[in-house]
Amino acid sequence: MQFGIFSVSDITRDPVTGVTPSEAERIDAIVQIARKTEEVGLDVFAIGEHHNPPFFSSSPTTLLGHIAATTERLILTTATTLITTNDPVKIAEDYAMLQHLSKGRMDLMLGRGNTGPVYPWFGKDIRAGLPLALENYNLLHRLWREDVVDWEGNYRTPLQGFTATPRPLDGVPPFVWHGSIRTPEIAEQAAYYGNGFFANHIFWPTAHSLQLIEFYRQRFEHYGHGTKKQAIVGLGGQAYIAKKSQDAWNEFRPYFDEAPVYGHGPSLEDFAEMTPLSVGSPQEIIDKTLTFHDTFGDYQRQLWLMDHAGLPLKTVLNQLDLLGEEVVPVLRKELEARRDPESAPAPTHRARVAAEYGDEPARQARPHANQGDNLAGTSPYQDTAKTLADK
Repeated sequence: MQFGIFSVSDITRDPVTGVTPSEAERIDAIVQIARKTEEVGLDVFAIGEHHNPPFFSSSPTTLLGHIAATTERLILTTATTLITTNDPVKIAEDYAMLQHLSKGRMDLMLGRGNTGPVYPWFGKDIRAGLPLALENYNLLHRLWREDVVDWEGNYRTPLQGFTATPRPLDGVPPFVWHGSIRTPEIAEQAAYYGNGFFANHIFWPTAHSLQLIEFYRQRFEHYGHGTKKQAIVGLGGQAYIAKKSQDAWNEFRPYFDEAPVYGHGPSLEDFAEMTPLSVGSPQEIIDKTLTFHDTFGDYQRQLWLMDHAGLPLKTVLNQLDLLGEEVVPVLRKELEARRDPESAPAPTHRARVAAEYGDEPARQARPHANQGDNLAGTSPYQDTAKTLADK
């Protein structure tokens, strides 16, 4: 079981102090949060992708590459990478590069995004959002697994004899999670390829997330990747922790009440009762998180959102201390005791390389300088030379 933190990269006014951090301050803060995530013994740090204010994370691979250089064991991922407005060729190249730089300590979560205007900004039509997402991943899957790709679809120019570089580290593509909160077609695609399915699990009642996860598990088994129990599931969540329960409620309330996404709506108490939001003492966070297992069964990754709504950096770092020292160690023990031996382990690059090669050395692509596509055995200069010779 992997535990970690994800951020949506919002820049929000602190309702207690009235201060809004600058972009520079938030970017510096998120790097500190990622390092703290590793320091307190958590496994995963994830960052979202947004291209509009009030968010700063428009280039997650740049940010994660920097974090990779300053950490040693933390798994780095996204929450989410926009499979709709990003070219799958560029995703293949950028995240393979991140995979090399992090020595395999990465995977990525794909999603359609929740900001309508981003589509025309990148020359896309939001009305084609779902088929665009499905087609783009179908191509991305091939780009990481086939050395030379010929491809033609509906939403980008065709590819002929194309090789994405760099090739995946050890010849094993990054693990992919498909993130969705409402779309069965996305769960179907995740199941078809044997990839992971990540339920955001923040704003919706648990029963809502359960429908998609159960559908994904059934289809995972249908496609022959294993039993329903072996499907790979991740969950999001939110938490605010204090040593004393009432302190947690009192401290978080002004941030909740003014939060851009749910402020001025249901009360904090009602929202916590209706959704996976966890507020309280370490034991209360433990107890609520264990109810996720009661509902979904074994799952492989639990991420929490803890740096949103204007919460100051010092508060977030204190939250991480409590999470790492008092919550996650208990959850690891409890969930391991409950784990069905049939369920799949959490995905890691090392385990996937071992599954692919056993005791044999991993495959490494070795391009030859000035030889063009070494994998296809062709040269980019052949056609030009032939044309000149014909003249």
